[in-house]
Amino acid sequence: MAENGKSCDQRHVAMNKEQHNGSFTDPSSMNEKKRRDREERQNIVLWRQPLITLQYFFLEILVILKEWTSKLWHRQSIVVSFLLLLAVLIATYYVEGAHQQYVRRIEKQFLLYAYWIGLGILSSVGLGTGLHTFLLYLGPHIASVTLAAYECNSVNFPEPPYPDQIICPDEENIEGAISLWSIISKVRIEACMWGIGTAIGELPPYFMARAARLSGAEPDDEEYQEFEEMLEHAETAQDFASRAKLAVQNLVQKVGFFGILACASIPNPLFDLAGITCGHFLVPFWTFFGATLIGKAIIKMHIQKIFVIVTFSKHIVEQMVAFIGAVPGIGPSLQKPFQEYLEAQRQKLHHKSEMGTPQGENWLSWMFEKLVIVMVCYFILSIINSMAQSYARRIQQRLNSEEKTK
Repeated sequence: MAENGKSCDQRHVAMNKEQHNGSFTDPSSMNEKKRRDREERQNIVLWRQPLITLQYFFLEILVILKEWTSKLWHRQSIVVSFLLLLAVLIATYYVEGAHQQYVRRIEKQFLLYAYWIGLGILSSVGLGTGLHTFLLYLGPHIASVTLAAYECNSVNFPEPPYPDQIICPDEENIEGAISLWSIISKVRIEACMWGIGTAIGELPPYFMARAARLSGAEPDDEEYQEFEEMLEHAETAQDFASRAKLAVQNLVQKVGFFGILACASIPNPLFDLAGITCGHFLVPFWTFFGATLIGKAIIKMHIQKIFVIVTFSKHIVEQMVAFIGAVPGIGPSLQKPFQEYLEAQRQKLHHKSEMGTPQGENWLSWMFEKLVIVMVCYFILSIINSMAQSYARRIQQRLNSEEKTK
């Protein structure tokens, strides 16, 4: 890995000047042009240039579809094998027989796993930004299971409707039978599948950096360009963000598997840099993905899961509600909707939602639903902006290549 670093430094020195048709280009003017191109692309967003952004977005979709069609056309044997397998699965799914009970069971498990893995991928892959699916989906799911476990004094929720809904079982359990471990076991599948999804979502930066390093081509990614610039100016980095990025890069580069594992095992917004570093220094795939998978799907996931379970345990929730009520002035008015929400949840767990408190929508539920909608909309907008900027980059690269050939 150290040898790769030396060759990388030599490549950067060699790239300080570029020769085109016998003339040399000043590196400062090249950097200035890159900066202007970057600023121009960053202005292509829906709230500034809606028509151009939408136009570039749809054109980028067409380009991507064309590229994928070409790749699939050159891999006809794989496509045919996949279609044959799909036909067999469809026939198995629809043909009546004794096997249908196993098909329904496999279908249910597959959809459950795919749902949480998909949410995990959305959380980490991002096209400009990730969708915070832990805060929006997995965290609330663990919290609802925790609250229900203490209310029902059991985690044996009837299935179905769990995990779509939670209903207390009819049998009575011994008071105090609920433990931290029983709740952890109840949500283990959902949490681990989400963690696996987040590990899969970290692969694109790794493959992008690895491909750019092996091909020697000019990097076509903002984060990778920033990474190379950071390597060039590593000794002069002063600000906290640059030093933090360098610390992650050095940890991953020098420690290897355990460095990647350490970065993946804690909430780390700079982990994309770890993927880029591993790809750039040609770290073996299974070293990177294995450490990332263990860190995110096992270690980090259990840390987050235990934190949510402890936070929403019965006595902690009661203390938080009491603390809200003790706030001078506005405390009682804020405490009331929390108490109503908790009471409504208890009644739902015991099939008592049709009686008791009125069925008016609680403002806490209303605010959370609107928060989910806003964050999903922002995620979609970020995808549109990112793809439009990607098409703008294609245009800039084509114009630059035409200028060089003149």
